[in-house]
Amino acid sequence: MIKALFVFAMLLPGVIQAQTTRADVVILGNGDAAYSSALQVSRSGVSVVLLTQRPAVDLSDMKTNKSAEIAKIYEQVRQKEIDFAAYNRKKTTAPKKKKGVREKVDSIKLFKVITDTVLADLKWVGNGWEAKLTKDISLKCKVLIIAEEDKKQLSKLSIVDLKPADLSALNYTENSYRTTIAGVTGTANFLSLYHLLIPDQENLLYIGRGSTEIGQAAGATAAYAAFFKTKTSLSNLKRIQGELLSYKLPLMPFNDVKIIDSNWLAIQKVGLTGILKAEIKGQKVLFNPDRAVTYEEIKQPIKDYYYKAQIWFDDHQDVPVNLENTISLVAYVGNKAVDATKAELQKKWNTNYRFSSKYDLKKVLTRREFSVIINEYLKPFDDVNVDRIGRVIR
Repeated sequence: MIKALFVFAMLLPGVIQAQTTRADVVILGNGDAAYSSALQVSRSGVSVVLLTQRPAVDLSDMKTNKSAEIAKIYEQVRQKEIDFAAYNRKKTTAPKKKKGVREKVDSIKLFKVITDTVLADLKWVGNGWEAKLTKDISLKCKVLIIAEEDKKQLSKLSIVDLKPADLSALNYTENSYRTTIAGVTGTANFLSLYHLLIPDQENLLYIGRGSTEIGQAAGATAAYAAFFKTKTSLSNLKRIQGELLSYKLPLMPFNDVKIIDSNWLAIQKVGLTGILKAEIKGQKVLFNPDRAVTYEEIKQPIKDYYYKAQIWFDDHQDVPVNLENTISLVAYVGNKAVDATKAELQKKWNTNYRFSSKYDLKKVLTRREFSVIINEYLKPFDDVNVDRIGRVIR
């Protein structure tokens, strides 16, 4: 370990004078949450240093004890680890004219892995965190993520009663599900952004040895604060949710709508609004995308989002939720031309949206079809904000 830190120190720019390097985000930990967090930080375009407490990422049991998705995460981090070690050994970049080398070097600078570390100190200094690797070698960062539950390491923070972020069980008696930044696969649990943030403690996220979903959510949250040079307490929920959705992280843990589904994004977004609610059976959360939509299930939620919807529902009492009436609804609430909307939907029905049904104005819509239309023409997730407890702000 001493030799590894010595090599690291010698190769850091300017380290002879200051013996300090800087990164946007530093992550302390090993395993699923730490690795997925680090990958998300780098994907979001800010620099990250992953400090592990092991000699190397262990791939030995990936095929038997981890899913294919998690195994891929481990393999990616292991490759980052190898690339960074090789980069340090060479001490210099390859010639710029060699195709692809500059991009690879930039990627290495964005994502560093330092293995087998034991912290000498960990504290807030000035406007960021400082992690001391030895007495003379330190890292400074804007945001610190702790993805470990090592009491010896945590004790260096000098923060009383620090606990990992709590998960919530999905239910519709409260609206906190609208503040989710990660649904946990195979469960009915989700992580609210406001359970991740630590009261009275800026730019520190503690997720313990959580799941890959929790790690990815923490990574995007840290990257937001670092990129916009702001505090974690000022995190923008919709921006972070949008970033995570763009990287295919399910925010609602629907068991029956997979990421490969062509309508996955629309269903996720409408599910987040609660305009269509899932069926919860123990640890299973079922969106039931092919079930017919009923008037009663959408009436109040859409009225909660849009003032104008009150008038439409008053004028359309207990009508079937067929394509014709849904077009009428989105055209009225969204100030759109009915005929133009009909023509556009007919054109996109089987091509863009890949619906298996035929375009039929009298057809009662499935929850899948209704979600896509509402998402496309009213954009309740994108255009309507919610507060810290998930109440709609109009």
